[in-house]
Order: sequence, then C-alpha cells, then structure tokens
Amino acid sequence: MSTTSEKATSASFAALRGQLHEAAAEFAGGQDALEGILLGMVDDVDRAVAEPLEIFPVCHHSPASALAMARRLREKQPKVVYLELCEDMAPLLTELRNCRLPVAVQAFASEIDGFPPDWAPLSVVAPITEASAEYQAIAYALDTPGVELVLVDRSSDHVFQWDTRQPADGETHTAETETETETAAGAEPEAALHGEAVGVEIGDLRPRFAELEEHLLRHGKVRHWSEWWHQYVEVPLGDSDHDTYRQVMFLIGSLFRRLAPGRGERVRVDEDRERYMWTRMREHLAATGTDPANCLYVCGAFHAASRVDEFGVHGTGDFVVSPPTGTTWQYGLIPSSHAAIEAQFGLASGSVSIAATEWAKNLKRTRLKPYRLEGQSGTKKPSARKTAAKTAAAMPAPVPAPGLATDPASDPVAGPTEDRLTGFLRQPPVLHTLDEAELLGWSVDIVRAARRSGYLASTADAIAVFETSILLAAMRDRAKPTPYDFQDAAVTCIEKDTVPGRRDVRRLVEIMMGGDRIGQVGYDALPPLARDVHDRLAPLELNLQQRGVRRALLDMASRPELRACSDVLWMLRRLLPPGAARTVMGERRLGERSIQESWDLSIGTHQRALIELGYEGVSLEQVLEQRLRRTAYGPQATTAEVLAAVEDATLYLGGRRLADELGTRALEVLAGERSVDGAPAVLRRVRGLLAYYRTSEPVLPPWIESFVRAGYAHYCTLLPTAFRDEDATVGQVAAMLGFLFSMESLALSLGCDRTQLELAVAQSHPNDPAKTALLWAAQVQLGTLSRGELRGRCDELLGNPLVVPSYPRYLSGFVHALEPVPGLADVVVEAVSNAFGRLPDPVLLPWLPTLITTLRSNAADLAPLIVREAGRIFPARLAALDTWVPPWLAQRVAPAPLAAPAPRGVALLPLHPETCDAVADLLGCTDGWASADGATGATAPAGAALLFTHRATCDAVADLLGCGGPWTPVAPASPASSLTTRHPATAHAVAALLATP
Repeated sequence: MSTTSEKATSASFAALRGQLHEAAAEFAGGQDALEGILLGMVDDVDRAVAEPLEIFPVCHHSPASALAMARRLREKQPKVVYLELCEDMAPLLTELRNCRLPVAVQAFASEIDGFPPDWAPLSVVAPITEASAEYQAIAYALDTPGVELVLVDRSSDHVFQWDTRQPADGETHTAETETETETAAGAEPEAALHGEAVGVEIGDLRPRFAELEEHLLRHGKVRHWSEWWHQYVEVPLGDSDHDTYRQVMFLIGSLFRRLAPGRGERVRVDEDRERYMWTRMREHLAATGTDPANCLYVCGAFHAASRVDEFGVHGTGDFVVSPPTGTTWQYGLIPSSHAAIEAQFGLASGSVSIAATEWAKNLKRTRLKPYRLEGQSGTKKPSARKTAAKTAAAMPAPVPAPGLATDPASDPVAGPTEDRLTGFLRQPPVLHTLDEAELLGWSVDIVRAARRSGYLASTADAIAVFETSILLAAMRDRAKPTPYDFQDAAVTCIEKDTVPGRRDVRRLVEIMMGGDRIGQVGYDALPPLARDVHDRLAPLELNLQQRGVRRALLDMASRPELRACSDVLWMLRRLLPPGAARTVMGERRLGERSIQESWDLSIGTHQRALIELGYEGVSLEQVLEQRLRRTAYGPQATTAEVLAAVEDATLYLGGRRLADELGTRALEVLAGERSVDGAPAVLRRVRGLLAYYRTSEPVLPPWIESFVRAGYAHYCTLLPTAFRDEDATVGQVAAMLGFLFSMESLALSLGCDRTQLELAVAQSHPNDPAKTALLWAAQVQLGTLSRGELRGRCDELLGNPLVVPSYPRYLSGFVHALEPVPGLADVVVEAVSNAFGRLPDPVLLPWLPTLITTLRSNAADLAPLIVREAGRIFPARLAALDTWVPPWLAQRVAPAPLAAPAPRGVALLPLHPETCDAVADLLGCTDGWASADGATGATAPAGAALLFTHRATCDAVADLLGCGGPWTPVAPASPASSLTTRHPATAHAVAALLATP
C-alpha cells in the first residue's frame, strides 16, 4: 500500500517539478545546483507526505502551528502521539496541570560523571507555552482516554554527550538555538529565569545561512527574523487547510536544510537526533503493534524533511543508541517567561508575547476549541455543561474497519494527496483590510501607558502613531499594519531623546500587546524541599508563591514558634540569590541571636533557584551541609574558606559534629599552604571562633587548639620569606604578625616556643619601607626595640631629604602595625603629627594626597584607631590648640630654674630613717648616715647625701608620683637635711610607696 501511495503522491507533484525545472533553466541559464535544490525540495516534500506515519511539522511558539495542531487532533484523533522532546522528561508532563504557563521542564545534574568537571552543573530546559503546538499535543494525549504520549528525542544525558563544544573553550552553548541575540531581551530580570541552562525546543526553524536570512529580511522590508516569519508564514498559514499547512512547512524545512552551510558538527548532531527519533518510534511500533495510520509524529519542520536512511517506519538504517553516562539527573518544573524564551532562543524581543496575542485572536476568529489540561492553573474553571461537551468532543473517533475508505484530505495513507504547494506559491498575497478600530485602540493604549511611565504624550501623539503606522505599512507593501509596524511608529512619535522611566516605548508596546507572562510552578509540582520550605514558613501567613516582595515581621519574644521560621530564612539567605531573602532588621553572628527581625522576601520571584535546591537534597539542612563539605573538600579550597564553612556550620546548623569535622579539615589545608594570601581572612575567622568558643563552651574544641598550635609554627616559618617576598602585601604580613601576637598566650600554653618567633623576626630583612616599619613594630612588641629608639628612627626619616618621598609608605606600615601591636597608636599619631609640623609646605602639599590615598587604600579598617588616639591626645577645643604642647615634646623640655620657697618638712628623714635606708639598699648605696660636719657614722642619722647626689633620680620619681615641689636651698652646714627640706612631698610619697611607718 505504501508503494502505491508513493507513486500517486509523486504524480501529484509532477506539475510543480516541471515548473521549477523550467524556472531553474530560465533564471540559472542551464542545469546547475539551483535546479538540484529546487527539485530536491519537492522530493523532500513528496517523501514526507508519502510516509505512512503522519508527520506533523511545527515551528516553536507559532500560533499557526498551534492552531493547525488543535484542528488536526480533533479531526484525526490519533491513538499514539510521538513528540520531539527529551524522552526522560515524560514523567514530568503530568505536573503541567499544576502550573501556570509558561513553564519549562528541566533536567538538572550537580554531580556529573562522564563529562568534563568544568561543565558542572548541567541543566537542560524545554519551555512550554500555551500558544504552542507541543502543548496542544500534550494536553490532548494526557486528557484523552486511550491515547499514549511517547517522547522520542534524545535524553538529557545525550544532549551533553553530543555536545560539540570543546571543554577548554569556555563558551556558553545552546541546543537548537542561535547564539546571537537580536535585541537586548536580557535587559529584563525575567530573561534570566532559565539561568545558564541549555535550551531544547520543538521546531527550531530558522535559516542557518546568514546571506539567505539577510536576503529575506532585506526584500521582505522587515527588521528581524521574527517579523519576517509573522508576515510571510504566520499570516498566510493562519487560514490554510491541513494539507497546505503540512506541505508548506515541509518545503520551508527542506529549503533551510539544503541551504545549511557545510556538513559541520551541528548538521551531524541534527541527523543523529533524527536517527534516534525514528529508531525509538520503530521500536515502539514493533513492541506495541500499533498501526502507523493511528499515530502522529510531531517534530520540527527542519527534522521533518530529513534524508537519513533511518527515516520512516520502513527505514533501512541501523542506528545504535549510546548508553547513558553515570551522571545522576534530577527533574522538575521551573517558571519561565516570554522574555526568558526570547533571550535563550535568539528571538526578537516581544515576539513571543505577540505570538500569544495572535493565538488568542485566532481562537476568537475561528472559534476553535483548543486543548487545555484539566485543572490547568491560570485558566477559568469550565462549567459542568461545558465539561460534558468537552468530554464528548474529546472521545476518540471510531477506527474505520480495514478496507473502508477514509477521507483523503485527512488521511495521507488512504489516497493520493493533492498538490497544494502550487496554488499556495502562485496565489497573490492576501490584502488584509485595515482594522481602524483595532489600530485606534492600540494608539490610545500606548499613549496611556507612556503617560504612566513619565512620557509627555498627548492625544496628538495618539493620532500621529495611528497615521504613522498606516504610512509605514504602506511603505512596506502592507495594507494592514502589523504589531511591528505599530511598534516602530510608537517609537518614532512618542520616544524623545531620553527615557524618563525604567522602560522605553518599545518595551511598553510589548507589554501592551500581551505582556511578559511569567509562569509559576504550583505547590503540588514542587520538589519536596520547596514544599518543605513553604510548610515551615507557613506561620508567617504570607503568600510566598506570589511574585514580588513580601515584608515579614518576626517577634520571637512574643511568638517563640517563629524562631524556626527565622532559622529557615537565614539558611535561605545563605543558599538563594541575594534578593530572595533580604534582612531589613536583625543579624545572626557567632554568639548573637536577634529577638526581632524584619525580612523582605521574594521567594516567588526566585522560584527557579528554590526548585534547583530541591535537586540537591530533601531539606535545607542537607543541602547546606553538602555545599559546606563541597567547599571544604574542594581541590582549590583555602584555609580561610574552610574556616568560613566552620562558621556557617555553627551559625546555621548548630551542633559540633560538622563544625569539628570541617575544623580538622582546615588544619589539613593550613599545613599544605605555602603562601600568605589568606592570612587576613584566617586571622579574622580564628579570632571570631575563639571568642565564640571561649564564651559559649566550657573548654575549647581540640581542633582549634591544634589549629592555633600549628598556625603559630606555620606563620613563624613563613614570616622571614613573607617580609622579603614582593608579592606578599604589607596587610598580609601584618595579619601574620597579628595571628602570632594575639594567639601567643594560647600557643605558649599549648607548648609552643616563643624563641621561634624571636628568631623569625630576627631573620627578617625587608626592603619595602612599609614592611620595614612593620618589622620595627614587631621588635617593639618583642622588647628588642624601645619606643624611644623607634621615635628616634622616625625623626631620622623626617630629617633625611632622600627618604621624605617614601615616608607615607612607612606610615602605611605603622598603620598596619596596629593590627598586631595596637598599643603603638600613640606612636603613629606622633609620626603623622611630626610630619605635618616639620615638613615645609613645598614638600608637604604634594605629599598630602599620596598620604591620604595610601591610608585609604591600604589601611581603611585601621584608621579609626588612629582617629580615636588623636582625639584622646589633642585638645578638644580650638582655643586651647595655640598653647597646647604635644606630650612627646613636653617630655623633652629641660626643667627651668625654680624659685626657692620657704623651707618645710626638714624633719622627715630624721623621723623616718628606715625609709631612707630601704631606698639606699634598693639603689645599691652602702654609705652610712653623715653627720652635720660631713663625717659618716651610725650615731648621726643625717645621711641625706644619697638623694642630694642623685638629684635627677629624685626629680624623676617626683614627676612620676605627681609631686612637683621645688627644691629648697639649705645652709651648707646641714647637707643631711637638704633633700627633705627641698622635697618634703616627695619624701612622704616615697615613704607611702614603701609602706614604711
């Protein structure tokens, strides 16, 4: 029967072949490749039409394809629908009724086996909209009893097995799409709903020959491919019959296939997909014994015109399907949008929205009943009478008995198919009459939308848009303005030099034509983790499924049950993108918990990210633990990253099990590091963890004690090298010293040797001025350099004209030294003040910007210490600044000659000889008491010669104790009482200090 049909069908296109042969001979001037292409296209159409298994060619998101599909399904009522979609996505299609379209079926793999590691994670999406032929086929098959839906395209695993990219090129790859984007569709946030997934879509139909597309756009007087398809394919096919639709789509698919450049990797993948699909269909037919006449094969027009050996139910090829890899795939539904589909598949911005509008208009015009899944979210619930009528209409048609005649127009196997291509190609273009009411409504609506967006639009602009749309359509040989003509007219008449709002006029037209519809996955179709999140956040009494921002107020003091919600929100903040859960009030740090919190939640907007979390585990705690382990045990993990994982495990998961395990891992990573790049982060993390464990735990965990002990030895070993290494910054070296000095007491108690640190500092010989200043600070901390010597070195730097230009770098080192040695804040303030006081203006003014930029870029977090110290030292009032003497200068002023007041307290030392004896023994003076005539002996306690001899010592003790009384002159005949006479207060103070009665 198939042979007879093929002969009859071939005869049907004989006239068309003859016309194309004559056209090729006339225009090409002889037999050449043009005739082969033209006649080959007819052969492809003839072959596809003659196939016993009816092939239904479609184009993605084409209202004409969806309309023809709905009409054909009601006429034919097939028993089996073969659909070009990844075969492993079949179990998810039943969940579409719980979603609001558009959504995307997704296959996701975070842990891969058999693919390059840099490809992870793997993600494949197949967007589905209501105005698409694939949705009509899915809805018909799932809601019609006795109908089987079979997905026959390669699996998600084979999508990446056949990926033609190289592992090292790093380019973003897509399947069945062009890499270029015609417009900036990605500017909208909704354009990123698919993430970086590979797009798989039914019916990719677009010229792969750039010159052909350019030729079509130029002669069609359109701007982009979507507009050309709407004008020259969608509109003519909108009212065509089934046979005309099929033959035209076969012809277009054959044209684009034959004009595809070369036979590269992409063509090879396309042919392998066709072999795969026909192999699966033949396997199913053989296993079930289904008659091909009762089946319908829905595929892209590009694949319908296939020329592989495996084509057809009687194909001769023997294609072997490769086995899947060891990658574990997770499946689910994610929200999609018109903008996301346009951005992923290289469509013009607004084309999918315009297609949805055309679909609604076609349904209203033709009064065709489309197929929708029962209980589909986002649609009106039908009444009982309409439901009964729909059920009756959806009942499968009786299968004709063998040998009975059927309608030739509806069954290509029963009889010859009439040539509809000749008439379609020769008919003049349909001149649609102008619908003034529709165009006028568009003009008024766009002016109203422009006003709301801040444009100064008026009624005159609406009239201008109306007239300009008609003018543009006439210039492009169209009697009726298309939505694209209207869009260009609106941009011309309304948009001025600047865009006052967030959206321009082009985007306003797209919204007005249908808007960027954003889908939503229903609760029942969510993975277990996402449903668990919604259940645990139910006490907040918020509609988290809805898009947009929701404000959540948590008062844990009055409602303790909200603490569990707070824990969930903090984990979501850690796992989801930044905008999904944002804190307005409240914080969570080690050892701190808020009693009141305020959150801005947009979980519905970030539903895709929440769903993808469900592919990694069944609870938030499990996913967080897996990610922390993956971070800690990664090949590129650093000590700072592992310590951050320890902190997150303590903050969000509680307990000590995971934190202790990750802490032990941090110790292992530290032992293997040979650089000091992460020293500042390590110091910050360890300090925080130590402070937390000291206040919340009875004893320190064993891992952190081992970490401090190993870190002390590790940084002592690297310290001399870091001082000389040009790649090591002064901040990193300062962090090393901060670890050594701040952890020194704990490290020494754990058995470390301070000599190791002293030797490391002694072996350090930096060349950089900042590191040199840092080394001086370390020596002051160790006691090998006094503060006076440090001040002297700073004075020498300011006194050397050759060193003055590099003085800011020394200051940068001193500022960084506040990390390990915070007690040097006064020295840093003195160094800066001396520079401003001693340097002349020609040197100071060019140097000042360098100083400011150096401090801001290298020590911004330590500058507050300097500011506080300066506020403590300098006077608080401006009037006191003129007479103020810096403390470091006041210490160097010699005491002026003092007046001699009246003698007082001359009997102090004779009354307290034990005090003077004790001071003499302390200072190592063995001389006894002297008599009034200068003789020494024990009988005359007049031994005041010690303090009289060491007058500077007495002055220093007096200044230290705040006893600034002047020296009192005495008669030469009584030297023993001269000191007490001149400094009676000092003697009293010394006596009190030594607790002598």
